[in-house]
Amino acid sequence: MFPSDKRPNRVITVLCGTLTSLVVIGLARLAYGIILPSMRADLGLSYQQAGLLSTVTALCYVSFVLAGGLAAARWGARASVLFGLLTVALGFVGLALAGNFWLITLLMGLLGFGTAFAFAPMVSLLAGWYPEQRGLVIGCMTSGVGIGILASGLLVPALIEQFAALGWRVSWGVFAAAALCVAAMVALFVQNPPQAPASAAGELPSAQKWLIYRNPRVLIVATTYGIIGMGYIIQTVFMVSFMVESGHSAAVAGRYMAMMGLMSIAAGPLWGWVSDFTGRGTALAMSIFLVILAMLLPLIGQGLSLFFLHFLLMGASVNGLFALIQTSATEQVAPRYIPIAFSFATLFFAVGQFLGPAIAGWLIEITGGFTAAFSLTVAVLSVGFGLTLLIRRFPAGPAVR
Repeated sequence: MFPSDKRPNRVITVLCGTLTSLVVIGLARLAYGIILPSMRADLGLSYQQAGLLSTVTALCYVSFVLAGGLAAARWGARASVLFGLLTVALGFVGLALAGNFWLITLLMGLLGFGTAFAFAPMVSLLAGWYPEQRGLVIGCMTSGVGIGILASGLLVPALIEQFAALGWRVSWGVFAAAALCVAAMVALFVQNPPQAPASAAGELPSAQKWLIYRNPRVLIVATTYGIIGMGYIIQTVFMVSFMVESGHSAAVAGRYMAMMGLMSIAAGPLWGWVSDFTGRGTALAMSIFLVILAMLLPLIGQGLSLFFLHFLLMGASVNGLFALIQTSATEQVAPRYIPIAFSFATLFFAVGQFLGPAIAGWLIEITGGFTAAFSLTVAVLSVGFGLTLLIRRFPAGPAVR
């Protein structure tokens, strides 16, 4: 623990972390679904191509997330975060100008690449400076995701309404300006924490790591995390398009997405509080049930009220679902093994986010509608619900000690 007078201003440092999360997750990863309808119409993209673009972003993130961690260890988290933010800003600028599909594919990959160098290093930086308040400061940082969804849900439709066919390009340009502003704040106010000693978990023999990877409880939690990631990214990328194709305005869809983002800011802490009383598995089962119900509503009918209820339920439950499954991943092993178990579970999550848009885009393309894609999402999430019932029956204490 560091003396309080030796540390940088906590409010400003955490604010920089929150804004970093807003840019590299809220804007670079999740706002694409809001921009997609206008962007797809202007460029003449198929839904399969639209899904591929999101998949490329996820693939580049997965491919370089370990490299981002190594860069932070070698050159400091601050330098890695700056590099990531500037790379994301470059991707935004390119998307605002590009018209060729393959160039756009490269630029979407650049967003994932930059995110890999910015998000996790910023988390480690905050945890390094404020270890005794790690949950609070990282929780504040992740609220930037919900704020980003809220902001883009309000801003993008307004820009599209103001600039018509050029609105999606202006949106990427505004995102670029935001990324540059956050990079400037990081450069001015963020400092690297003192070098922490190497983690004992990182020095474990390979055989001991495989004991964790093969543990049934760890595998169940990791698979559930992957299912959640797959279902969430399909909803994020294609639900606004589903709503627009169903005859509703992009502006209304954007406001509904903004409502979901606003509610998600508080959902994580609230579900965490609920889980303290009901147990982690019970809260997980409750939250994923609400997500399944939300995904079913637009399949029942495409009226405005059903879409409203969909986004309302998603906002109330999905961020809590993330918080609960992440917490559950850390509870299956002894504290010294948490980095290994959590990284392993995150790999499943990343694979789910990688596969989801490609599969959903392909189904939308071959069926000519959204029903098959979201029916698959409900089916996959239902498997996740079954797994949460298994998690609910896990005995107390870690499985790997």
